[in-house]
Amino acid sequence: MKVTPTALPEVLIVEPDVVSDARGSFWESYNARRFFEATGLQPDFVQDNHTQSVRGALHGLHYQIRQPQGKLVRVVAGEIFDVSVDVRRSSPTFGRWIGVHLSAANRRQAWMPAGFAHGFSVLSERAEVLYKVTDFWAPEYERGILWSDPEIGIDWPQTAAPLLSAKDAAAPLLRDA
Repeated sequence: MKVTPTALPEVLIVEPDVVSDARGSFWESYNARRFFEATGLQPDFVQDNHTQSVRGALHGLHYQIRQPQGKLVRVVAGEIFDVSVDVRRSSPTFGRWIGVHLSAANRRQAWMPAGFAHGFSVLSERAEVLYKVTDFWAPEYERGILWSDPEIGIDWPQTAAPLLSAKDAAAPLLRDA
């Protein structure tokens, strides 16, 4: 397993070791012992989420004010642009973002600890995204930030207007969240 820190050092790119032969390939998508050895982290994953979306769909930016969730995100079909935004008010990187291309082909995963808002846009015709979380979904604590907040300045790769849920389209700016 190869682990690479990003410009936001707590957000990590995780790449599995892949074994391939004439039949196909095999890799461990998650192994708690190897993850700890590579990162020093021992997340307690309590829930797996699976989304299926079409090209142009944009999800996020989501976080929870209580029961914050660390997330390990991967793509099993298609390709996405995955974004983490630091929403920890006491952090020196508050309001900064990092984006990474995740796809079934590159097998990369993104780890973002609790305290980050998460979103992604779908770049392929369809994408299926799986993500492990460290706390349960709590709708009463769920919050969002507008995907296009100019103070954050995320450089989303799509050229057309994104497909948004009503909730995401009405999300507040970070300064108002």
